[in-house]
Amino acid sequence: MTDADALHAIVKAYDVRGLVDGQLTPAVVRALGAAFADEVGTDAPVVIGFDMRPSSPELADAAADGIRARGGDVVRIGLCSTDESYFASGSLAAPAIMFTASHNPAAYNGMKLSRAGAQAMSLDTGLGAIRDRAAGYLESGIPTVDAPGTLVERDVLGDYAAHLRALVDLSRIRPLKVVVDAANGMGGMTVPAVLGVEAGLAALPIEIVPMYFELDGTFPNHEANPLEPKNLVDLQAAVVQHDADLGLAFDGDADRCFVVDEHGSAVSPSAIAAIVALREVRRVQAEGETDVVVLHNLISSRIVPETIVAAGATPVRTRVGHSLIKAEMARTNAVFGGEHSAHYYFRDFFGADNGMLAAMHVLAELGASTEPMSTLGGRFTPYAASGEINSTVHDVPAAYARVVDAFAHDGVLDDLDGLFITAHDGTWWISVRPSNTEPLLRLNVEAEEASTMERIRDAALELIRA
Repeated sequence: MTDADALHAIVKAYDVRGLVDGQLTPAVVRALGAAFADEVGTDAPVVIGFDMRPSSPELADAAADGIRARGGDVVRIGLCSTDESYFASGSLAAPAIMFTASHNPAAYNGMKLSRAGAQAMSLDTGLGAIRDRAAGYLESGIPTVDAPGTLVERDVLGDYAAHLRALVDLSRIRPLKVVVDAANGMGGMTVPAVLGVEAGLAALPIEIVPMYFELDGTFPNHEANPLEPKNLVDLQAAVVQHDADLGLAFDGDADRCFVVDEHGSAVSPSAIAAIVALREVRRVQAEGETDVVVLHNLISSRIVPETIVAAGATPVRTRVGHSLIKAEMARTNAVFGGEHSAHYYFRDFFGADNGMLAAMHVLAELGASTEPMSTLGGRFTPYAASGEINSTVHDVPAAYARVVDAFAHDGVLDDLDGLFITAHDGTWWISVRPSNTEPLLRLNVEAEEASTMERIRDAALELIRA
């Protein structure tokens, strides 16, 4: 595979991601960096940050070389979480490149690209043009300018931590014991700074029990993907062992956070979205805001829009995908947005997603009451859900059509994002979405009764995998 061929394989709908050996090489990244500089211009420096993967520093250097060759200045912020890079992009009003492959294994790396102000890029909003321009640079070379750009290093961790502390006050909550599983990812650096005293901030009434805080991009303990139940097992056991109030699990680049209650049971990300949405709606209403909008993607539990409506705000349903939701955050001026994948977006954080900030809201809500996490989470988990079930299929359109034929007569169909059917009596819904990059169908089912959910789930899986 040539470098130009690799570009089309690794440039995805919302980011760049591929194997370090043979796909995401320094040459490819240098070309992408140069093309990125052309796309965003050179009025502001480009922020470059990276996670703890062994390949990240070299790739970050390659991107900086490409940017500077085209006359762009670079601010290198070094090791950081993805939401920390968004903070730098927003606070410095500068475009940014974050090197991470999130929860993927160590053999992978990637690039999350943002315009100034942490505005995400997708194929339709600049990423496709960057890919095509980079392909040309790989073929004919990067034309250099007479005066290459400069490079400076800057540490933003302290400013990032102080910014989050200003958004959620945890100084007056009741004492909490919290087990945190950083999965050897960037949460091992950001949690001590934000929730501890490593960034020079005042101590909080929170006792952190750390798990796997050592930064290690080979992920020696378990995959940095808390969406997979097997990767929560260690945290669940530790919460019970330490008699903790709750547990927090971060993914590799620490932009997603999952919650475990005091019994070691996982709390649905939709429940977390509902909890945070309610807090944010009440906050801005208390400040006098009357037309409050909150986003939720279509596979979020029905409790999320129900909570938003009950609070006197307007829910806006979106497709799945962070670039899409960030664009909707800007268009609607939404105060908050939640995805069932545990991405949580905040207007006060440049419309970007921030798992740490969502965790702080949960800590604030729990710490302001005497009830346990299981009661708080249970209040926002009234329905039975399948979770997302992925099936590899040889003929995606045929499998998709089988589901439509079987269920369409039972409910109201819409095609906002794949197939979505809501039962005529409102007691269940089913979502089937094709993957953008793989021969997969993604199934989600929710119902008022567990028996109904299981019946719909099993029938749909049989059709999908036929």
